[in-house]
Amino acid sequence: ELWISLEEHQDALELIMSKYRKQMLQLLQGRKGEDAEPVLKVHQADSLEIESQIDRICEMGEVMRKAIQVDDDQFFKVQEKLAQLELENKELRELLSISKESFEVGREHLPD
Repeated sequence: ELWISLEEHQDALELIMSKYRKQMLQLLQGRKGEDAEPVLKVHQADSLEIESQIDRICEMGEVMRKAIQVDDDQFFKVQEKLAQLELENKELRELLSISKESFEVGREHLPD
């Protein structure tokens, strides 16, 4: 999760820097006119590509978070069932022990 979060953060920073470069190029374009236009177009295309990649990464991160949640829920259900079975097993062993004791006491009182 930390790795995914770091990647999302890096992509977001790249998007911010891309937009900053775009604004700087627009400022330069105002000064230089046509000289900055090809570079601006390249940065716009890169910006769109980065935005789409960030969206995809966020979607994948959300899918992974949901999968983790489902796994955690399943794990807790299994743990709960295991605890119930262990308790039932303990109670059944106690009943068996009581039954054996009463059987042995009954045998001791029988005439030979």
